[in-house]
Amino acid sequence: MRKGEQLPWIVSDELWARIEPLLPVVPRRTDHPGRKRLDDRKVLCGILFVLYTGIPWEFLPQELGFGSGMTAWRRLRDWHQAGVWQRLHENLLAELNAADALDWSRVVIDGSHVRALKGGPQTGASPVDRARTGSKHHLITEGHGIPLAVSLTGGNRNDVTQLMPLIDRIPPVRGKRGRPRFRPDAVYADRGYDHDKYRDLVRAKGIRPMIARRGIEHGSGLGIYRWVVEQTFALLHWFRRLRIRWEIRDDIHEAFLSLACGIICWRRLRNLSLS
Repeated sequence: MRKGEQLPWIVSDELWARIEPLLPVVPRRTDHPGRKRLDDRKVLCGILFVLYTGIPWEFLPQELGFGSGMTAWRRLRDWHQAGVWQRLHENLLAELNAADALDWSRVVIDGSHVRALKGGPQTGASPVDRARTGSKHHLITEGHGIPLAVSLTGGNRNDVTQLMPLIDRIPPVRGKRGRPRFRPDAVYADRGYDHDKYRDLVRAKGIRPMIARRGIEHGSGLGIYRWVVEQTFALLHWFRRLRIRWEIRDDIHEAFLSLACGIICWRRLRNLSLS
């Protein structure tokens, strides 16, 4: 990290101004108030510390002032159930759209395996990891690699089964006058999505399928468009907590995925303002 650069898990004033209005208000009980609730911003810093470093919840350093790991875990769970991370992601996409930073001419889709050391829902025997228990991250990005939607499945699920669910999960993106945008012009995918049935389903939505076919020589020309999703996977898995699935509960891992997508969008928006 460069000298004078802010630690990545410290929530800036600009980011907090976008997150704070989304957090549910928890009234304090008057009959049995107990200890004062720890400041939400500090707890969010603790959640981000775990996301960035991959440290176990119980080892969250108390001297940082972020509260206990269990407090951070509960807030992550509650805020995910309240839809905070999804709304943050959608709001940031709207800001990016208003800045003409989204390329709707195409979206790119792919999947990536991660090992799931503790098992749990949405896991399965991974065909690319000697049948070890794993999960898959399925990601769809716009033309520049900004994540639009992400999902979690077992490691034994075929990528093509998530093609239509991911397209359907693209949120209606506001930011400009008129109707929100949620349908791209084309979808790009590799040979793992080569099924005519799904091409027809994509066309039925008014989207042009650009999917590489099996049995043809490499060099289809689609790689110049599809590489952006690999770049975004690299950004997602730069968060150490997402490189390996440590959570038994799938909703906690999904919360980390959704939060990470929001952070990636926030970085892109911040870079736009600095350029």
